[in-house]
Order: sequence, then structure tokens, then C-alpha cells
Amino acid sequence: MALIAEEILDQPRAWSQASTLARGTREALPAGERIAVIGCGSSWHAAKAVAALRELNGGGETDAFAASEARLGRDYDRVVAISRSGATSEIRRALELVGAGTTTVALVGDPLSPVARQCDLVVDLSFAADRSVVQTRFVTTTVCFARVSIGVTSDGVIADAEAALSEPHPVDLSTIDHFVALGREWLVGLADAGALTVRETAQLSAESYPAMEYRHGPIAAASAGVVVWLLGQAPPGLAEEIAATGASVLTARLDPLAELIRIQRLAVALAEHKGLDPDSPRNLERAVVRDMIESGGAS
Repeated sequence: MALIAEEILDQPRAWSQASTLARGTREALPAGERIAVIGCGSSWHAAKAVAALRELNGGGETDAFAASEARLGRDYDRVVAISRSGATSEIRRALELVGAGTTTVALVGDPLSPVARQCDLVVDLSFAADRSVVQTRFVTTTVCFARVSIGVTSDGVIADAEAALSEPHPVDLSTIDHFVALGREWLVGLADAGALTVRETAQLSAESYPAMEYRHGPIAAASAGVVVWLLGQAPPGLAEEIAATGASVLTARLDPLAELIRIQRLAVALAEHKGLDPDSPRNLERAVVRDMIESGGAS
């Protein structure tokens, strides 16, 4: 079994542990502060989900940035950095730009990493740190931790995760030419993470959008061979409009995090169907560590 497949299967255990940790670590995302959440790659998509969740549930103004584009010179009370490796160059540089008096928090897969050492508070998520190149378990576990820490509980989420691990794939793998993930509010970040997993793992063309934005241009490319996966409840009429193009429309039945597991499993199955090694996607490294290039973005 591929390493990524093993880590996908481990998510119910990791979520349970993250939930327990979150109930004792409320100070990571306290209500009432102005917070920025930063990340790179899949961790950036997790940051978007976390930021939207916090705002939607009354936690306070919360921005999410790709670390290389973070505007951290603003008046934030707290900056939260999400990083599986804790070594990513862009995260480290962004943290250097945080103003004095701003609390910094690391949600990391390595509590001894450079990012962890730069932060005031460290949340140790090493029990969910993927060893595979493509992130799966770390992303969902980070979002699970955030949901519980800001007081959002989802009854049955672990059961839904277990169900997601055993369900058959909802579409014939040989018919998929293009993949699209759609979501609303905090699920936009999950949709982005799902599409990136398919793109990285299966080397398949994949996109993601806020659900209703799909109608504003991207639907022009919908046709037979396109799979459109709607995370969460579909806006009225959207699924029918997409289906009329000939695309396959998949609607969510489980908790959105569990739906992301289903997409991860599909990505691995597609890679194996194409004869690819899902643990060795081309042109990728587990952590991007480079000499920083000055860009005017992170300020």
C-alpha cells in the first residue's frame, strides 16, 4: 500500500486526537482578536478554511494569506502559521515581518522546527504529519483542530470519516479527464485542497472555485469526462445546471472533511489507474526550502 494511502486511512484516529488536543488548547485561536492565518500549498488552503470558520462562528476578523503574499504589517493581534514541515522558506520569512507585540502561533508537524522556534505558542500536530509528499492527513487534522478549538463540533464526524474510507468511488476512473471541486464559505478552502490533491497525486487537470463562481466562466469547459464534486450543500439549481452540460456532478452526503477524504482516495486511485506512483509526484518536494527571493509581497 502506498504511504499516502496509509495516511489517508489514519485520519479518523488523527482527528480524534486533534479534537482532544483542541479542547485543552483554546489559546491558539481565541475569540475577540484580529488574526491572520498563513500557509503554503495545502496548508494555505487549510488556512483559508480555518479563517472562514472562525469568522463565521463569531471568533472575530480573520484573514488568510499565502505566506509569500502575506500582509502582516497590518494591526493583527495574532498571526497563526500552518506548516507541516515547519521549515518552509516563505513561512519563515513572513514570520520575520510580524510586528512587535503581535502573538505568533505555529500549527506544525514538527515542534522542534524553525517555524516552531520562531513562534510564541506551538501546537504540536506531529501525530498527523504526513511523511508522503502530498499532504492529506495534516490538512484535515489541522482543520479539525481549528473547528473544535473555536467551539464548533460536528456530531458524527469520526463516523463519517470511517464511512468515507470504505465507500466505493462514485465514478468510473477511466472516464475522468478533468476534475473540479466546489464549495461555499469555509468549504472553499477544502475544495482548493481537494483539487490540489488530485492535481499533485494523479497529475490530472483539476480546478476549484467558490461554488457559484463556477457559473461565471468555468462552466464553459464542462462536458462529458468532467467530474464536478460539490462539497457541502449545493446552491439551488447549480447541480442541475452543471449536469445539463454532460459533466458528472457529485454531491456531498457526509461531513465536508469526510468528503475531502473521499476526494483524496479518488486521487490515489486515479494515480494508480494511470500507472503513477502516488508517493512520488513529479517536480515536488515534501518541503520547499529555498533562499528567499525578495518580492514585495510579504509586508
